[in-house]
Amino acid sequence: MKSEAIFLVKKGDAKHAFLRKEITLPALKKGEVIIKSEAFGLNYADVMARNGLYREAPPMPCVIGYEVVGEVVSVGLGGNSDLIGKRVLAFCRFGGYSRHVITKEIALVPIDDLPSSEVLALSTQGVTAYYMTDYLAPIQRGERVLIHAAAGGVGTLLIQLAKRRGAKVIAKVGSTEKETIVRNLGADQVINYKTQDYIEGINDSKKLDASFNPVGGSTFKKDCRNLGPGGKLYLFGGAELSRGRFGILSSMNFLRKMGVIIPAALMMSSKSILGVNMLKIADEKPTIMQVCLTQLMELYLQKKIQVIVGKVYNVKDISSAHKYLESGASIGKISVVWD
Repeated sequence: MKSEAIFLVKKGDAKHAFLRKEITLPALKKGEVIIKSEAFGLNYADVMARNGLYREAPPMPCVIGYEVVGEVVSVGLGGNSDLIGKRVLAFCRFGGYSRHVITKEIALVPIDDLPSSEVLALSTQGVTAYYMTDYLAPIQRGERVLIHAAAGGVGTLLIQLAKRRGAKVIAKVGSTEKETIVRNLGADQVINYKTQDYIEGINDSKKLDASFNPVGGSTFKKDCRNLGPGGKLYLFGGAELSRGRFGILSSMNFLRKMGVIIPAALMMSSKSILGVNMLKIADEKPTIMQVCLTQLMELYLQKKIQVIVGKVYNVKDISSAHKYLESGASIGKISVVWD
């Protein structure tokens, strides 16, 4: 079957990184489906892959992307034929920037006529947030939690999920516009790190019970020092690494800033470092992804959480979409629609 895809062909500047070209889809395996995509979502891992900083990404030229909304047009041998014609939200292990995407039946959920710009946020970003707050090490009532990049796709959902569990939320953002957004979502305290050191902003007599950190680097040690006994640091990204401009030197400096963790010290202080890589979870324990997505979708349908839609781009403007996500100015979910 012939189709087309947006290939990542060059590292660096988004303007020259992508090429739209024809592809030939392989035959379906058992348990697989083909989805004709109408839209796909962007995630910061896409930016890291474009900058050559995401080692899980396929070798270039490659098609990246983790999530799509579209119609199931074919199923593999012995598959559920009732899915054909259904509009679905689906995970994929890369390949999301394709017009037709092959993924597994277990990785999708029917969505009827729900807007793609919203439900795409429930996939990679939403499941990441739910996995941390409600599955991996659930937030407890009364806990004091810090959320970095709180106005982003994961952050806006983390705020709401943490509040649902009774936490006091401290939201870290980088602009006045974002301050308003996170307050409206329920953040109890907001810190603009562009105008104030965020540690000074939270440094009172109470230590943190949890930090949700997609930044790493220099923020890692700061967060660790400010966790109280029983505190948890959820590390689910390395955005600070993407700001480096000196290749291996920047990578080494990123690691230097994070320092060395001594297990005995964690035990003595009763603190936890929780690394989160949803690609690994999807590979080894796909049912966890399904459970988290199903439960998050139910909260969305019951209007117990809301999705903040940032911008929606046409596929011709994929470079602009990447630049916006990378800029640090983006809010909520960024998605791309096929023409």
